[in-house]
Amino acid sequence: MHPHFETYLQTHTTLLPENIQRVSSMAIRHTLRRNEFILSTGEICRHKVFVISGMLRMFSTSADSSEHILQFAPENGWTLDVESYDKQIPSLVNISAIEPSVILCWTKADFTSLLSDIPQFKSFADQIVARNIYYNRQRMLTMLSATPEERYESFVREFPGYLLRLPLRMIAAYLGISIKTLTRIRHTQLLRS
Repeated sequence: MHPHFETYLQTHTTLLPENIQRVSSMAIRHTLRRNEFILSTGEICRHKVFVISGMLRMFSTSADSSEHILQFAPENGWTLDVESYDKQIPSLVNISAIEPSVILCWTKADFTSLLSDIPQFKSFADQIVARNIYYNRQRMLTMLSATPEERYESFVREFPGYLLRLPLRMIAAYLGISIKTLTRIRHTQLLRS
C-alpha cells in the first residue's frame, strides 16, 4: 500500500476506507532519478501519474532545442499527457523528473475501472480535470496579455516555493521568456526592495 497517497485521498475526498485501499492497491510505485523521463515525445502515454515526492515537468522542445514547459507537478500533483492518454496516440510532450521523485502510476485500464466502479472517485477526478482546465485557461490569458514582469510576478504569487527548487532556465521556459529577460526582471526587483 501507499500510506502518503492514502492520507492524501482521506484529506481530499470522502471515499470510504475500502475504496481508498482499492485505488491505492492498483497503483504501481516508481522511483525516478533526476532528469529521468517517464514519457518521451512520440511515445503513447499509458499511465495517470501521482507525485508522492519530488517534482516533474511536462515540456516540449522546439527545433532550435529550446524548452517550453507546460506544467510542473510537485508533491500531491497529478500529471499525464491528456490527449495521448485519451486517444492513445503518440505524445507531443515529454515528462521527466526535475529532482529525485517517487511516483504512483495507474494503467489506463485500471484507472478507467476505478472511475466506473467508484462514483466518488470519478467525481474527485473530474474536479481535478476541471481545476486544470480553469488554471490552463488563466495561464493562457496571462501568457497572451501580460508583460514578462507581470508573468513573473504571477508565478511568484502562485508558486512561491518553486523559486528555491527550480533552476532559472526552467522558470524562464515556463514563463515563455529568455533567461536574460528573467535575470533582468529579478535584478530590477532586487533593486526595488
